[in-house]
Amino acid sequence: MSVRNPSAHVDSWYSRTAAPAPEHPRLQGRETADVVVLGAGLTGLSAALELAQAGLKVIVLEARRVGWGASGRNGGQVIFGYGCDQSKIAALVGIEDSRRLFDWSLEGVRLVRERIAAHGIDAHWRDGHAHAAIKPRHIDELRAWQRDLAENYGYDVAWWDRERLQAELPSPRYIGALYDPQSGHLHPLNYTLGLARAAVAAGVRIFENTEVTRLDRGAKPMLRCAQGEVQADFVVLAGNALVHGIAPELDSRIMPVGTYVGATEPLGETRARDLIRNGMAVADINWALDYFRLSADHRLLFGGRASYSTLPPPDLPGTMTRRMTRVFPQLRGVKFEDVWGGYVDISLNRAPHWGRLGDNVYFAQGFSGHGVAATGLAGRVIAEAIRGQAGRLDAYAKIPHRPFPGGRALRTPLLVAAMAWFKLRDALW
Repeated sequence: MSVRNPSAHVDSWYSRTAAPAPEHPRLQGRETADVVVLGAGLTGLSAALELAQAGLKVIVLEARRVGWGASGRNGGQVIFGYGCDQSKIAALVGIEDSRRLFDWSLEGVRLVRERIAAHGIDAHWRDGHAHAAIKPRHIDELRAWQRDLAENYGYDVAWWDRERLQAELPSPRYIGALYDPQSGHLHPLNYTLGLARAAVAAGVRIFENTEVTRLDRGAKPMLRCAQGEVQADFVVLAGNALVHGIAPELDSRIMPVGTYVGATEPLGETRARDLIRNGMAVADINWALDYFRLSADHRLLFGGRASYSTLPPPDLPGTMTRRMTRVFPQLRGVKFEDVWGGYVDISLNRAPHWGRLGDNVYFAQGFSGHGVAATGLAGRVIAEAIRGQAGRLDAYAKIPHRPFPGGRALRTPLLVAAMAWFKLRDALW
């Protein structure tokens, strides 16, 4: 097989620094399998790897390239929990199920570490993550969260006051943080490509440039493409924000949201280390949040500026530069060499939406910008269900999910209006 051209992915620092990986063929004709997976991102590859290791025949269909979507261009932060607070999940399903789901989220973080080690993936892993406070109300929120995690979930994270935080993150913007040494960050495209390599070694067949156009349901469901089709005993839908029309009942329960990341010019080891001395990843807790970390080649990778209208923001490099220098005034004059974006799939309540359609079509979506660890867990949970152990998937399926209001015509304008209120709240309170 030929070696992958990095330009096949969306142009980014990730694609320019990606490890070499083989290209996979386009589907031609009819194939059969035990399981066919739509989407060669973290969810689909995780499910495929688990199933192939159990001896099943698995085919993965990818419309573009392995890791082309959010899996290969996200912020790279690997964090416990889900896209909403655990207290919201407790309100939705009760404290006992919430505790189980939280423990499984920790498994998702461990799973990333284990797969990096087991498959020799050059993912640039670094330990540590901080949720940072900008305002006094953020301190109250973070301390309440810390108590909830300790008292209800048995999970301890450290509170750092301003002085302790400044020792690691000398930014004038932050006044405290919750620090978790078990979470961390990585190069997401390298990690995704590494999972694909592991899946292929386990017997998975991956077809790239193979867009699925239709799902035929029934006793032997089939995914149809322009130049071929795959029939299987089970289907896994793992396309998230980039798939529309394959299962309309799923489309209405997620919304694509644009999110953006930039990589600065090289800062040099000393200057970079002076920004984040312990190498952790950082995210604030505003609704329209900033998140950032250092790269292996001593750049600042800075993310934020979400778009809920599906339209890219004007002057994105300028906006990102202003946000970055608000955090690090010492970087005035530093330019972004790359700025890129993509879509994440949010659910209305920001909780994970995983389950099945009928007896043999499985899905996972609604990662809500918190998916690097949760996607791998989702793939494992779905693989367990396909193999007859559905208890964990059934627990996730208890989480209620409503469609976004407004239908196709109005749901995006309504969401934009709601987000404008939350951004105003960030600014004024």
